[in-house]
Amino acid sequence: MVAAKDDTDSKTKDSVEAGADDAAKAAKAKADAKKATADAARAKAKKAKEEAASASLKIAAPGETKVSPTAVPRLVTHYQKKAVPALMKEFQFKNPMQCPRITKIVINCAVKEAVANPKVLDGAFEELMSISGQKPVMTRAKKAIAAFKVREGNAVGVMVTLRRARMYEFLDRLMNVALPRVRDFKGVNPKGFDGRGNYSLGLREQIIFPEINYDKVEKIRGMTVTITTTAKTNEHARSLLAELGMPFRK
Repeated sequence: MVAAKDDTDSKTKDSVEAGADDAAKAAKAKADAKKATADAARAKAKKAKEEAASASLKIAAPGETKVSPTAVPRLVTHYQKKAVPALMKEFQFKNPMQCPRITKIVINCAVKEAVANPKVLDGAFEELMSISGQKPVMTRAKKAIAAFKVREGNAVGVMVTLRRARMYEFLDRLMNVALPRVRDFKGVNPKGFDGRGNYSLGLREQIIFPEINYDKVEKIRGMTVTITTTAKTNEHARSLLAELGMPFRK
């Protein structure tokens, strides 16, 4: 009788343990399924966000040189038909290839708050990408500066280099759309040349570009636009930019 009772208790205990194991496995499977569903939903939302961003903004692919393969930028046509003849006449050039031309435009945005909080670079990254139509790169500190609490390799800003058609289209928008929206604008500083044909222009606000949504701006940031040319003197570079439409201060 005692042996039979012990067998019964053992079977009951085993069945209870088996039921508990099954319940634990079922709960674990339910949790895994819930987690997989949540991961799939997040991945789907991320993909939809990326597709929407790519649809609203065209980013340069590796090796891409033109924004539009079928249309020549307006500023290129203006340079070839009007600027080159004017420069040849002004400086007595005998060959059109002697005329200075723009080689690249570098847009640099330094974010000092990034030293303490690197996440603030995300907003500057998105804004610069919207302005230029090209994916920027992070700029990092080349050496440590204890006074500014900067370590070597810290991300301190974003930068983008534009060339060819994308460069001309940005310059066209800068001179004819963005700069006229500057408050109390009286022209750009004519002393921004470095003596080797390069011109640097400082912008105090990124909201002058129509591509920026003012409601989503976290903080007003400035940027530096450097226009690199083949001119050998400041006079040649200034005449080139003036012929293209740069509104120099008089």
